[in-house]
Amino acid sequence: MRIGIDCRTMLNPEGGERAGVGHYTHALVHALVPLTKKDQLVLFFDHRMPHNDMMKNLAAQSHVKIVRFPFSQYKRYLPFGYSHIVVAETLRTHHLDVFHSPAYIIPYQYRKPSVITIHDLAIYRHPEWFPPKQKFSTSFLVPSSVKRASKIIAVSRATSKMVQDSFGVASRDIAVIYEGMPKARPLSKAKRQQTLNTFSIHQRFFFYIGTIEPRKNLESLVKAFDQFLESHPRHRDIQLVLAGNKGWKHDRIFRSIARARWSMNIRYLGYISAEEKTALMQSCMAFTFPSLWEGFGLPVLEAAAMGVPVLTSKVSSLPEVAGDGALYVNPRSIPSIQRGLSTLASDGRKRISLGKKGKEHAKQFSWERCAKETYGIYRQIAH
Repeated sequence: MRIGIDCRTMLNPEGGERAGVGHYTHALVHALVPLTKKDQLVLFFDHRMPHNDMMKNLAAQSHVKIVRFPFSQYKRYLPFGYSHIVVAETLRTHHLDVFHSPAYIIPYQYRKPSVITIHDLAIYRHPEWFPPKQKFSTSFLVPSSVKRASKIIAVSRATSKMVQDSFGVASRDIAVIYEGMPKARPLSKAKRQQTLNTFSIHQRFFFYIGTIEPRKNLESLVKAFDQFLESHPRHRDIQLVLAGNKGWKHDRIFRSIARARWSMNIRYLGYISAEEKTALMQSCMAFTFPSLWEGFGLPVLEAAAMGVPVLTSKVSSLPEVAGDGALYVNPRSIPSIQRGLSTLASDGRKRISLGKKGKEHAKQFSWERCAKETYGIYRQIAH
């Protein structure tokens, strides 16, 4: 079986390793390599992808073939859509039995057996959360790819339901395959303390990591935290630590921080390294993620896997990912979020219980399982 996978999101020069789909593709490909030794695995990258150790290791596998798309260097000179023509033609020359696009889109001119992974369709229900430049993709490219895909992989039951509702796809044409559990080694107390010192963070703090954008509901989190400190003087040593890249309409979130009475207790760190993230995750009182909608919610799974108690929303995929390891709140109710913060700050036993339950629940999510189930879809389509 000749399996092609579009790896352009995988550590590519523009998206970088920060992109969620890039992480998914990276982890899936590496888990598929040992499963496909009797097959040919053809991995398609952008021509600008550096020839780093990861690429060398992949190329060293006898059943793995690395192909680089040449089209991006011509984009500025040729009409829009040229990249789809070049990608489709490149795919056809490799005579694939199945092609997998982990990033929603199948080249428009490609008509061979294919799979797409859909991570999140919140833009169809709440376009106001996203920049308008994605209109062509959402109105044409994604619907066309959904229609032509031999099978659709949804990363959660919530996302599967949205695929059915948004595009009228039958449930039999969708496979729900969860993402894997991120693996992070426990850091020493000294290493964790070093990170806290670097960022001037106290011993007691709530933590959030993710894009700073409206749908993450950080305005409500900031207001709830501010009201929590105002009504609980004995907890005024607690900080709210936010980390992640600034996304669309991030200004309003920073304005809410500036207006907060206890703004001196709120820290924004910007983008942080993987080790810094692990150190903060393993040191915080609780991970706070009151998002308005998530297709999967990888940060929540990451926290749960480390035994960190989670405060999150009882919406979309988040209950699937967090299970019993989370304290659920109504994301559209600031009092609900405030009560959640108060409970986690005051009840140590509750935090311990949630951490244990979350860690146990997270064990069912693995990239090995994700790869095995995805490989089963490839075989089903190819045969």
